[in-house]
Amino acid sequence: MERVLGIGGYFIRAADPAALGAWYRDCLGLDTDENGVWHQQTGPTVFAPFEADTGYFGSPTQQTMLNFRVRDLDAMLAQLRDRGADVAGEVQDMAGVGRFGRVTDPEGNRIELWQPA
Repeated sequence: MERVLGIGGYFIRAADPAALGAWYRDCLGLDTDENGVWHQQTGPTVFAPFEADTGYFGSPTQQTMLNFRVRDLDAMLAQLRDRGADVAGEVQDMAGVGRFGRVTDPEGNRIELWQPA
């Protein structure tokens, strides 16, 4: 059986694509080239379907949630707060998995940040 190799892209609608792209670059350090290509570090990726009525993604209209791996969750959340980002107050710890924090981008999309264990 042929299998997929990994995530090839994540595409998101935006009222102002340039401004939203700048927010991801300036607040999260997501540097892409002129074609949107980002060379990420090797590491685990989780694929997990959730129940349709989950509140985990924030708004019930949000169908997917992007999760970024981070080296230092506390430093990243402090950086986001310093830039005025909408950071959720709670950090979740999952034994053996890691720590999770959440931020909402300027267009209302909830993003999860994961510091693997």
